[in-house]
Amino acid sequence: MLETEATQAQIRSTTTAPTPSHSRSATLRIQSATERLQSPAWFLAATVLFALAIRLVIVAIVFRDVSAPTLDHNEFGWEMGWTARSIALGRGFSSPFLPITGPTALVPPLYPYLLATIFRLFGVYTAASAVAILSLNSLFSALTCIPIYFSLRHAVSLRLARFAAFGWAIYPFAIYFSADRVWDYALTALLFSTCFWAAQRLHLRGVWSWFGIGLLSGITVLCNPSVLSVLPFLLLFSLLKVRRVGGPWLRNGLITLLTCAALWAPCGLRNHRVVHTSSVFRDGFWLEFYAGNNGDTSESNPGWAHPASNPVEMQKYESSGETAYMAQKRVLALDFVHHHPLFFTGLSLRRTFRFWTGYWSFSRAYLKYDPLDVPNVFFCIALTLLMLRGIRRWWQEDPGSALPYLLTLFLFPLPYYLTHSSMDYRQPIEPAILALVIIGIFGLRNEFPSSTLDDETFLSEFAGEETDNELVAAMELAPVS
Repeated sequence: MLETEATQAQIRSTTTAPTPSHSRSATLRIQSATERLQSPAWFLAATVLFALAIRLVIVAIVFRDVSAPTLDHNEFGWEMGWTARSIALGRGFSSPFLPITGPTALVPPLYPYLLATIFRLFGVYTAASAVAILSLNSLFSALTCIPIYFSLRHAVSLRLARFAAFGWAIYPFAIYFSADRVWDYALTALLFSTCFWAAQRLHLRGVWSWFGIGLLSGITVLCNPSVLSVLPFLLLFSLLKVRRVGGPWLRNGLITLLTCAALWAPCGLRNHRVVHTSSVFRDGFWLEFYAGNNGDTSESNPGWAHPASNPVEMQKYESSGETAYMAQKRVLALDFVHHHPLFFTGLSLRRTFRFWTGYWSFSRAYLKYDPLDVPNVFFCIALTLLMLRGIRRWWQEDPGSALPYLLTLFLFPLPYYLTHSSMDYRQPIEPAILALVIIGIFGLRNEFPSSTLDDETFLSEFAGEETDNELVAAMELAPVS
């Protein structure tokens, strides 16, 4: 009897226990699944979808506020929306304010044409258009996780790249300015951060990549010309790396420059012939300069200085025409600066402080219209302190990798220090700010793939683009400056 029970127990253990081959197979499946989840493609897909889901929830909440029937429908992007309305109605690139005023160069062309396409599909100023526009902005913002990831992956480490990509998915400014505001913020951030990432790797690529960066840079400037304060220096940085190893830097630079010029020429010729202005992309600088430098410091950008908010200014704009109106503002603004140089200097420093802290005033009259400025100030100050900590840590460890980020943060805000500043103007460089904040929080741990990662292995992770192998080899042998 005992022998029979022992035999049955042995049979049961033999049939239920996994064989070594089954165990190895299960382990391999688990390892394969883990590796797949840790791969850049799976991680980025999950992060982008998560970021998009958050933004679409906000869109579902706010789209009716954007499409609410008002006299001027300014929630559809102010000048962007009014110009898009004119395009959609067949009046061409014109009327950047509510009245029908004729051709304009007040806004860059890319985003108004995108809005106009949506207006033609879903109707001008309709709820469906609001949903489509905000959802598209949200998609642009979510996709920005990708260049953020690869940029920091190259410059610092995989660990910080993952933190930064996920950080962008939940970044309050990225969510708000894409899901709640109709403007080019999200599209510009996506295009510019992609240019930034491409410029970091550009010196390792073949001739077609220099054509591609020219195309991408040209499109980015047509979306928001303010990035021109940074893009030439990023491209020059890559050209110097090519020149250092004896590569065809002049040929590559000419290819990029001519590609940009081919994209920009039609816009410049149109503005010269139709609007009679020498501005290639937009002609509103002197209006913005006047708005920030006229003696009124109640706000950084007082509404009364703009035709959209002041019937008197609107009448001047209509009677003079756009080009003459901008010339008048230039004279007024420069005259003010000439007679009040110290005031202008102090005001510029105040705008600089506002750009990095969000603070302008805590007076009751000011906070009546901007009640969220108080929490925003504390949030911006915390970001800036962490960013400065990240700059210090990175510069001490690897100044060469940090330099493109620092150039971006130094150069981009300069026009806004002179005109007027607010949080929305920071959006194109928020990815760079976030990257430095992540380093400020988590540190570096002496991980620098830019000096240790095999370039061909890295490039094979993305799109399988052909690499200039001879140049890669030269870069490996070249002394690090």
